[in-house]
Amino acid sequence: MRRYVSKIIACPLPFTKSNFFLVNCEVESYCASRESNSQGLVRSYLNGSLAKTYATSCATLSEDPSKDSPVSDMLIDSFGRLHTYLRISLTERCNLRCHYCMPAEGVELTPSPQLLSPNEIVRLANLFVSSGVEKIRLTGGEPTIRKDIEDICLQLSNLKGLKTLAITTNGITLAKKLPKLRECGLTSVNISLDTLVPAKFEFITRRKGHERVMDSINAAVDLGYNPVKVNCVVMRGFNEDEICDFVELTREKPINVRFIEFMPFDGNVWNVKKLVPYSEMLDTVAKQFTGLRRLKDHPTDTAKNFRIDGFCGSVSFITSMTEHFCAGCNRLRLLADGNFKVCLFGPAEVSLRDPLRLGADDDALREVIGAAVKRKKASHAGMFDIARTVNRPMIHIGG
Repeated sequence: MRRYVSKIIACPLPFTKSNFFLVNCEVESYCASRESNSQGLVRSYLNGSLAKTYATSCATLSEDPSKDSPVSDMLIDSFGRLHTYLRISLTERCNLRCHYCMPAEGVELTPSPQLLSPNEIVRLANLFVSSGVEKIRLTGGEPTIRKDIEDICLQLSNLKGLKTLAITTNGITLAKKLPKLRECGLTSVNISLDTLVPAKFEFITRRKGHERVMDSINAAVDLGYNPVKVNCVVMRGFNEDEICDFVELTREKPINVRFIEFMPFDGNVWNVKKLVPYSEMLDTVAKQFTGLRRLKDHPTDTAKNFRIDGFCGSVSFITSMTEHFCAGCNRLRLLADGNFKVCLFGPAEVSLRDPLRLGADDDALREVIGAAVKRKKASHAGMFDIARTVNRPMIHIGG
């Protein structure tokens, strides 16, 4: 029996199943009514040591999920949110040691045999895209340190139905690799930069390289990326005095500066005193620049977007802590070790690598994915609860 896909709109109302619009897109259930050998194998896996955390049931089953529509029910959670955006972490390794991302003592890296191979990454990505995912973002660690990143980009960009292939990078090695990555189908670039002062850059990253990041930003502009997104985590006592300097980057160039509220993760010594809230950041910009106007945001945008009259670029604020955007969330995460995560701040994960290596077919993997998506909560916890929750360091999750 078919049903219509429900799509959430961002709104301040309490989050219920009725707070959405219906869009004209029919889908069928992702689960097959007959159980294949691989599905039984996956059910056994789910009923094993991880049963308490990841137990799933699929009471109503039907035929092929993608028979009549490119959108699969596996991407729709119990609140009607349709997830069309997949973030794939290519590695846990990084060539910087940013304070808010990695503990000072470093992190224990997953052994290489336990990480997804390029073929496994592409197979899982194809499964998501064939089910309705339209955007993939490559993250890390630092994704550009992978020697096979060009080949991975080329294979991903050729997936039928994928509209956007993006990357989030620290920019250290991007400038020399970007021309080839563009040829391989990379369509969007986010570059992380938290300060315009070289000495402060070395302090926050525990490494040199500020000039190389600036070169990468300029290289992306020169290659025609529009906008080039620059992610800036704002921390009180470190860089809140540079907010207006970052805004100046948007005056003459198609740069979208994205100011991000400081978020808690394992080992980053988060403290609410370091948090500069969106309201304060916006007030800082509004006092310095006249003609600041709000742009119309897409319902699934993570950012509140603004433009200053006469400026080439734009300014955005990502307000995860003070004004969350969970109602419009359309994002899922595939970690470098093959774990699947439906919420950045939620500790729950389920392995796709294990059933994949046990021989699961696509239908069985869809069942694991769909069950995890259905367990996604209406919203993440408050910032103080997040700070107390055991989660992975950002370097493991992927930026």
